[in-house]
Amino acid sequence: MASFKSLPGFRDFYPEELAPRTHLFRQWRRAAHAYGFQEYDAPVLESLDLYKAKSGDEIEGQLFSFADKGGRDVALRPEMTPTVCRMVGARANALKRPIKWFSIADFFRYERMQKGRGRCFAQFNADIFGEAGPEAEIELISLLIQCLRGLDLQAEDFYVRLSDRNLWFFYLAALGLEEEQTQSMLGAIDKFERLGEEAFKVYTDAHGAMSAELQAAVQRMLAIKTLSDLETVVAELDHPQLSARLDDWRRVLSGLEAMGLAEFVSVDLGVVRGLAYYTGFVFEAFDRKGDLRALAGGGRYDNLVQKLGGPDLPAVGFAIGDMTMELLLQERGLLPDVANKPDVYVVIGGPEERRVAFGDIAALRAVGYRVDYPLKDLGFGKQFKNATESGARLALIYGGDELANGVVKLRDLSQREEFEVPREQVALAVSDFLSA
Repeated sequence: MASFKSLPGFRDFYPEELAPRTHLFRQWRRAAHAYGFQEYDAPVLESLDLYKAKSGDEIEGQLFSFADKGGRDVALRPEMTPTVCRMVGARANALKRPIKWFSIADFFRYERMQKGRGRCFAQFNADIFGEAGPEAEIELISLLIQCLRGLDLQAEDFYVRLSDRNLWFFYLAALGLEEEQTQSMLGAIDKFERLGEEAFKVYTDAHGAMSAELQAAVQRMLAIKTLSDLETVVAELDHPQLSARLDDWRRVLSGLEAMGLAEFVSVDLGVVRGLAYYTGFVFEAFDRKGDLRALAGGGRYDNLVQKLGGPDLPAVGFAIGDMTMELLLQERGLLPDVANKPDVYVVIGGPEERRVAFGDIAALRAVGYRVDYPLKDLGFGKQFKNATESGARLALIYGGDELANGVVKLRDLSQREEFEVPREQVALAVSDFLSA
């Protein structure tokens, strides 16, 4: 008989494995709601042309794509950005701006599996549409930081690297590069951290040898880690677009500092996020120890809504993946015990005691307590064993003596202490115990 398994790169989530991911999602939703973002959802299947319009024909090799029964070329979504741009573009005139939306959803990419990356993964996505100024970056970067701090990660655990594609365009233009040369140079910069000077081959293969002066100027920018260092380099060039762009940098960094988040943010022009649709500030969150790939990433993409058929609408967003985030929490010992343990386990004598217990079980569940009990008659010894193994903090005992005396016995399962309460006070006693 055939034995079936999940497909390569896809994950089964048994209850104990789903609980940590549910914990992530709960904390991310809490942060998004605190920041006034509205949740949306969308189809998992989209037109293949939507992704080609954003990323070009080469994207198809990374997708789960096929022709559906209607003969349409479709794909399982590999990301949310094209979808949310499509949705916002369709109703842009009716939406109050700024538009602040978030989603938590599954995505699919047919690519090589590695640590922290599968072929089916979940992401938290947050985007702001309709705000052209750097205030949108301040809001989103602070939300990103809160999404991680809400998981008990601190500044010693992660940081956000802030860069700027516009700044690079202005800087390279000031050095004499044309737009095509600049695009190639950004491709080299994107690979520099991984490959070192070998990354410049991306540029030299397309445009020939680069001068030692140009290479030194690029590497000088890559070495910048503070706003004051950036200001020094810009001042030497005396370039009006660069000088004006520095004002936006000052607004972003001072805004984050005013929020008390300066220790989480680092100037790092080595981040350019090699996707050509980004048009301004870009940023990525990284593990301080450097053991893991990027935890999150995003940036400004002011032209994409219009490119996908909508109006001209500025936009900025980011995404956090669940797989790398869970790995980080495991390494830091920050995954809480979030298994679905009952709050209360009910130990029941005979049929008459069961009838009485059912009323209290229903009442406790109605106000939100997790209550479990044996579905069939068992001896008291077996029931107490089950209660202890369930992880419940409290047992309610409904025996013949308790029923005759109009009381319920409560047992603290960690301290093995017992006390009795009148039946009409069970809900209050449970509340007092569990909130203590």
